[in-house]
Amino acid sequence: MRIVLVAACALVDVDGRVLIAKRPEGKPMAGLWEFPGGKVEPDERPEDALIRELKEELAIDVTASCLAPLTFASHAYEDFHLLMPLYVCRRWSGEVAACEGQALSWVRPVRLRDFPMPPADLPLIPHLIDML
Repeated sequence: MRIVLVAACALVDVDGRVLIAKRPEGKPMAGLWEFPGGKVEPDERPEDALIRELKEELAIDVTASCLAPLTFASHAYEDFHLLMPLYVCRRWSGEVAACEGQALSWVRPVRLRDFPMPPADLPLIPHLIDML
């Protein structure tokens, strides 16, 4: 089975809320909410992938020193296995903007379960609740 490495980030604002993004129509799992991030390219570190993806998706600048690894998800989908480290970031520069037309929502960690999410994201929620 093919292993896909995706890095995800829990951006945490000053009020302790976490940013989630809604997957746009036309993409797999459209309409589900997820933590920002994306696929790690060959020869790319997960931190570098997040820095690139957060710039592309949200127009913010993040440095690797502001990305703290929290936990990871390992989930078998039908045609691939997803390995997804989750980082926490509390400091960035720029204003968060939806550059790809996706809906964004700042959510209290205890309310994350109120949003439909991909199966791989669900086990990450208790770790965020415990940390925040």
